[in-house]
Amino acid sequence: MVLENFSASLRETIRKITKSSYVDQETIKEVVRDLQRILLKADVNVKLALNLSKTVEERSTQEKPPSGMAPQDFIVKIIYEELLKIMGVESNLTLAPQTIMLVGLYGQGKTTSAGKLAKFFMRKGLSVGLIAADVHRPAAMEQLEQISKQVKSGFYGDKSLKDPVKIVTRGLEALDSFQIKIIDTSGRDSLDKELLDEIVKLKKAFNPDQVLYVLDAAVGQQAGPQAKAINGAVGITGVIITKMDGTGKGGGALSAVSEIRAPVYFIGTGEHLEDLEIFNPKSFLSRLLGLGDLSSLLEIAEIADISEEQAEASVSKLMSGKFDLMDMYDVWEKFAKPGIMKKFVGALPLAKMPGSEKLDENTLETAEGKLVIYRNILDSMTYKELKEPDLINAKRISRIARGSGRKEEEVRSLLKEFKSMKKNIKQLQGNRNFKKMLKAQMKSGDFGLDSMGIPE
Repeated sequence: MVLENFSASLRETIRKITKSSYVDQETIKEVVRDLQRILLKADVNVKLALNLSKTVEERSTQEKPPSGMAPQDFIVKIIYEELLKIMGVESNLTLAPQTIMLVGLYGQGKTTSAGKLAKFFMRKGLSVGLIAADVHRPAAMEQLEQISKQVKSGFYGDKSLKDPVKIVTRGLEALDSFQIKIIDTSGRDSLDKELLDEIVKLKKAFNPDQVLYVLDAAVGQQAGPQAKAINGAVGITGVIITKMDGTGKGGGALSAVSEIRAPVYFIGTGEHLEDLEIFNPKSFLSRLLGLGDLSSLLEIAEIADISEEQAEASVSKLMSGKFDLMDMYDVWEKFAKPGIMKKFVGALPLAKMPGSEKLDENTLETAEGKLVIYRNILDSMTYKELKEPDLINAKRISRIARGSGRKEEEVRSLLKEFKSMKKNIKQLQGNRNFKKMLKAQMKSGDFGLDSMGIPE
């Protein structure tokens, strides 16, 4: 996962701060050195990394913590605030009818992002038409047409035309009845005058409501200059960062966003057309810090075809600690679908839970397969056993195993994990900050550090 190492290192630095008995000049300098190293390893622009760490040092040295706030918490707050600045500004995404032009280089994921955008807006009840204006890449039109069939959107493309302006002119006429028109433009292997001239002509001819720059998360230090050049040519209104599920460092993309001060609208989190998330800087940073992002659960629920009421009821019951096997089965059935479980776990505020640091991608993939087995086992239990798990003894385990076609060891493993889950939740319930956070999150959907008990 992009920024996974960055996230782990950042959490370790924060733990180092919060566990320190006191804060002096040497402690601050050590934290700043750690922060510099973390940012540079993540491929964040050198100048940006140095400026950020310098600001953290100056603020930590010169500013005084508010009354009642420990110096350690104050430094964490400063780090959070300064990191938030490189995450980009808040987006002004609207669901109103609009024309969107996608720009970027080859291989960044423009065509796939066009399909993901179409899927997103169609889930919101808007009609979408896709326009294939990439006249340079072989099979680009065929790819977009195939994607349009998958998402059941409108489509326009004309292989006989080589002028993208003519294609878009006819496309906008043909798709006039659609509320959202998405234009997939040509790219190049590298930024050149020909590409800039082409997108400038399109921008002047149609003046789209949005010009979204599509940027691969794996792009390194060259991301900044590329973004700056395209922004200067056509005025980027927003960014889509793709391949956030890959192994790229991600810092280059964030540096580019910070340089042009354009909001990140979406991040691509997988190969499927559903794998597109609305980007919220505070939520994203909270997830990097391991604080979770319950506000994204409703979006996950929507992808999984679950109503808001069902999602809230399931998660509330789970996090209350007062749940049985029936409730656990309910949550698994709703969220244990391909790709959904990973997003679900990532959205939960379980960073403080024992063993949560081990929830890596391989663990989650294994868990998805295990849940299939567990659901078979649960299907073989009686209603009374599901509601009162303590009743399940050796005799019942043997019967459940035979009925489900699984081994007795697997039944015991399920019961062991259920008890462990309840124990971990109860430990969290004893955490005052967790209670405060959960209450605030369920009420407002705001998941910044303030909801974890760290004052603003």
